Amino acid sequence: MNNNTFTKEDFDVFKIEGLEQRMTAIRNQLQPKFRALGQDFAKEIADELNQESLPVHIAQHLRRTKNAPKDTWLAIGGDKRGYKKYPHFQLGLYETHLFIWLAFIDNPLHEEKMALQIIEDPSLLFKIPDDYVVSWDHTKETVIPLTEADLLNGLIRWQTVKKGEFLIGRQLLAEDPILKDPKAMQEYILNTFIQLVPLYKQAYSVYDLQEPANSYAT
Repeated sequence: MNNNTFTKEDFDVFKIEGLEQRMTAIRNQLQPKFRALGQDFAKEIADELNQESLPVHIAQHLRRTKNAPKDTWLAIGGDKRGYKKYPHFQLGLYETHLFIWLAFIDNPLHEEKMALQIIEDPSLLFKIPDDYVVSWDHTKETVIPLTEADLLNGLIRWQTVKKGEFLIGRQLLAEDPILKDPKAMQEYILNTFIQLVPLYKQAYSVYDLQEPANSYAT
């Protein structure tokens, strides 16, 4: 691991007015941390999956022409060209908190089959710790505690509605004292990812092993 953590100044990036000004701060302040952390986490997750490596993607927000991003992130998984077509791990920041997700967003390949796989066998969901949260829309900050989430209806919506999504993971508030200790923060993030690996593997089991687009199936 490395000595990176996220500070008050990092979260305050999202208070900067103006697209170009905020993007400059994201590139100079946050993305170097994402690169270092992403490489370390990707290696650990790949080891859990018995893979040589997993690609790391850092959000570039290239399509934005007016409004500054309200969050930014790195993604681990997918292929060298992208990650949204596949289940993937995310680490990112809003002004108020850090998020750690296993994400199924933007209509990934085999979405209906992945959702059905979890609906028919939700046992791995029941093994996830109670302090995890769920989101059904990655564009919104609102999350639901796992213990309060209507998982069946949410998963059915993910399976049947084109805009349906599923994200599960943890959050850390910007003022959480764990962020003052780089080792503790990184262990917390890594442990979250590792605890979600079985669910990732379950979802990925629906992929056709003959598909050339991805060499990261387990």
